[in-house]
Amino acid sequence: MSFQRPSPQRLRQLLARWGFPLDERTIDLIWQYHTMLRQANEELNMTRIHNFEAMVLKHYVDCLLPGKLTNLPGPLLDMGTGPGLPGIIIKIARPELPMILADTRAARCAFLEDVVRELDLKDIEIFSGKISPKFVQKMGGVITRAVAEVSETLHRVRNCLEVGGRLILMKGPDCDTEIVAAKEQYGEEFQLVEDHRYTLPESTNHRRLLVYERVAVLHQNDRGLDESDERSESLISRQIREIASTTNPNYQTCMDIQQGRGIRKQGMALVSGRKMVEEVLRNFPERIEAWITDRDGPPPPSECDSSVSWLRFVKPLWEDLDQFGTKSPILRVRVPKLQPIDLQSDDLPGCTLLVPFQDPENVGAVLRSAAAFHVDRVVLLQEASHPFHPKSLRAGGPPILELNLFSGPSIRDLPDMKVPLIALGADGVEIHEQNWPDSFALLPGVEGPGLPKDLPNVVKVGIPIAEHVESLNASVATAIALYDWRRR
Repeated sequence: MSFQRPSPQRLRQLLARWGFPLDERTIDLIWQYHTMLRQANEELNMTRIHNFEAMVLKHYVDCLLPGKLTNLPGPLLDMGTGPGLPGIIIKIARPELPMILADTRAARCAFLEDVVRELDLKDIEIFSGKISPKFVQKMGGVITRAVAEVSETLHRVRNCLEVGGRLILMKGPDCDTEIVAAKEQYGEEFQLVEDHRYTLPESTNHRRLLVYERVAVLHQNDRGLDESDERSESLISRQIREIASTTNPNYQTCMDIQQGRGIRKQGMALVSGRKMVEEVLRNFPERIEAWITDRDGPPPPSECDSSVSWLRFVKPLWEDLDQFGTKSPILRVRVPKLQPIDLQSDDLPGCTLLVPFQDPENVGAVLRSAAAFHVDRVVLLQEASHPFHPKSLRAGGPPILELNLFSGPSIRDLPDMKVPLIALGADGVEIHEQNWPDSFALLPGVEGPGLPKDLPNVVKVGIPIAEHVESLNASVATAIALYDWRRR
C-alpha cells in the first residue's frame, strides 16, 4: 500500500478500489466518524490499527462486506460494538436500517452517543450493558465481530432474536469445531443457513461470515428462564425495550412529557406513585401505553394488554425519570388533546370551571375538587399549567382522567359570556349570600396577580377568613366555592 495523505478523497479512492464506490454523503459521514475515532482513540484505546489505509481496509471495508454477502435484517443489534464497528459503518451505508449498538464500557457508549449526535444518525440507540438472556427486546437480527464461541453467542441472544431472525457472526477462518458444538447444543433452535469464506481485498486476511437463523423457540424452561420467575410469560408475549442510553427515543419521549409542551406534542403523560398506578390499572387500563420500571422492576400485571410495552431503564436513567422518588413502576398513558371551547355559547349548562393556575400542583388539586363535586366542564385558560403535567397528575390523581377538559383564552381575554360569570375575590359578596344559578362559569384568580380589573359582567364572591390571614390558596378557595354550590 503506497502512502498518501489521509483525506475524504483518499477514502473514496480506497473504498471504490476495494469494491465500495459510495456516494458523497456516505463518504463524508465515514470520514467524519474516522476523524472522531482517531481523536478519541488516544484516551479510549478503541483500535490498535493506526495506519489510514489499514483502518479503511480492516475496519470500514470489513464492516461493509456483510451487507454485500448477506441480507441485514432490522432492527439490527450490534453486540459488543466497541467503537461502533460494524454498527456505525453499516448504519451510515444503510440509514433506513433500525439499529442498536451495545457495549459494556460506559466510556465507549459515551463516544458512540457523540458519534450519533454529530453525524445526526436516526433510528439508532446505544445500549450500555451486556447482552445476555436477560436482554429480551425483540430483534430481527444480531451482528457481532465475534470473539466468543458460537454456542456462547447463541445462548446470549436466544431471548431477543425472534423466530426468522438472523445471527450474523464475523469470524476468523478456523471455527469448524465451534459450528459442530453449536449444532449439538442449539440445533433445534438455530440453523446455520449461510457460511461465507472470503479474504479482504489485496491482503491475506481471511474471514468467515456465519449466518444462523432462529427456527424455533423452545419451552421457556429450556431457554434459561426460571420457572418460578413471574416475568417469564411477559418475556415471551410482550414487547420489551431495554433503555440504557439518553439517545434512546423512549427515554427522550419520557423526559419530554415531563413538561406541558411535550405532553401536548406527544399526547402522552406519566403516572407515578403506587396508589395512583393501581387506580389507573383498575379504572383506565385502555389508556396505558407503556409500563416503565428499572431493570429489576416487576413485569406488567394482567390488567395491561399485551400491546402495552415494557420499558426497562438502567438505574441512572430510571432516577432521571422517577422524579418523585417513588421507586415503583410508572405508567405512560395516552391523554386527550384539549379542544377549544366557545365560551359565548348559550349551551353551557351547569358549572363551567375556568382554571388560570400556573402552578401544576394547584391545577391538579382544583381538578380533583372539580371531579369530586361533579363539575360539568373545566376550561384550562391560556395561563394554566397542563392538566396532565406529572405534578398536576400527582396532586389530582386519576379522577382528572374522567373530566371534560377544554382549552380557553387568556384570563385577560375572556369574552362577554351568555351565562353568568362568578369570580372569587375578597371584595365580593360573602359566599353564604350567593344564589348559585342553574348555569354559570366560576373563575378563581391567578396565583399572585389575582383577577383582571376589567372582567366583563362579573359577579364577585368572597370567602370570609380571619383578618390576620391575607388570603386562601386559590385551589382551596375554589374547592370551598364548589362545595357551597353543590350542597345547595
